[in-house]
Amino acid sequence: MSLETGLAGKVVIVTGAARGIGRATAVAFAREGCRVAAWDIAESSADVLVGELEAAGGEAISGKVDVSISREVAAAVEDVVGKWGAVHVLVNNAAIVRDAQLVKWHDGAVAATMADETFDEVVAVNLRGPFVCTRAVVPHMIRAGGGAILTASSVVGLYGNFGQTNYVATKAGVIGMTRTWARELAKYKIRVNAVAPGFMATDMVKTMPERILDRMVARTPLGHLGRPEDIANAYVWLASDLAAFVTGTVIAVDGGLVLGT
Repeated sequence: MSLETGLAGKVVIVTGAARGIGRATAVAFAREGCRVAAWDIAESSADVLVGELEAAGGEAISGKVDVSISREVAAAVEDVVGKWGAVHVLVNNAAIVRDAQLVKWHDGAVAATMADETFDEVVAVNLRGPFVCTRAVVPHMIRAGGGAILTASSVVGLYGNFGQTNYVATKAGVIGMTRTWARELAKYKIRVNAVAPGFMATDMVKTMPERILDRMVARTPLGHLGRPEDIANAYVWLASDLAAFVTGTVIAVDGGLVLGT
């Protein structure tokens, strides 16, 4: 017996869709018969991505959108609504990493610190971005009679991580916004949830030294890295009718990593 997701024909926006988890997420929604707007700051593979989404069974458009810039997001949302009439699902996936220690101390003196620019750049994309995108789509979801807002947090947002003050702050902040929006928007039948990935086998991770990868696997109770598709499947479930009574939650898709910390 197959389970009906109720997603066919729904309009979905995925940010940071050019590669990795974002691309896998866009493809997963296309396979459900969704109309997918794939946004990214990079344009290089836009035509290829649209073709891939259409081949998977959905309709698709792509757009170059900086999620931290309100006017770009607002214009892109209007383009989506103008083409398909609504927005039913938003996946706030776009994020960047700029690691540095808060204060690096060496030989009795400050050797380096995390610069203001390094902190602000990550906050702009990872925290302001979901805020800007969600604010832009909510009125359209209200008019459509409901929707689902999904945002990428991280397990490091739950327990912290060395050298990632900026990144951890944004991923913890996303959890707070998710729970706040779930309270504010429930009366409009808009569900708001977050997914907290663990160590995933993305292209960026695969380039790390083997000893680092081995350490990641050793910390993961299931004994292997996750796949981008594991996160994509969680997003699809949370957006679907199968999760109709789920809101304000953070789902860790991490192979048990939080248990092992």
